[in-house]
Amino acid sequence: MKKLPRVATAEPVIHGVLKLIFLDGYEGVIDLRPLIARGKVFTWLQNPENFSGVRVDEYGHSISWTDESGYTLDFGADSLRRDCERQAEIHKLMVG
Repeated sequence: MKKLPRVATAEPVIHGVLKLIFLDGYEGVIDLRPLIARGKVFTWLQNPENFSGVRVDEYGHSISWTDESGYTLDFGADSLRRDCERQAEIHKLMVG
């Protein structure tokens, strides 16, 4: 059985982009800017100061942000890993 990925660290590279390191050693960059630009539940993350408050949740199963009212927005480690890998493949195709 395949183990689920877990996030060890998450740090903003620029506003909307995170560098993620997973417990298995995989390092990836994920661009969340298109998602944040949609607004709605992501509007709070459009503020760079809010975006920089990302945290890795206990056990590394997700990353999250919590706004001033206590609302938590989170992304699961499995989808983050998948998207990091997809974005890396697209980048390879673009730069050769």
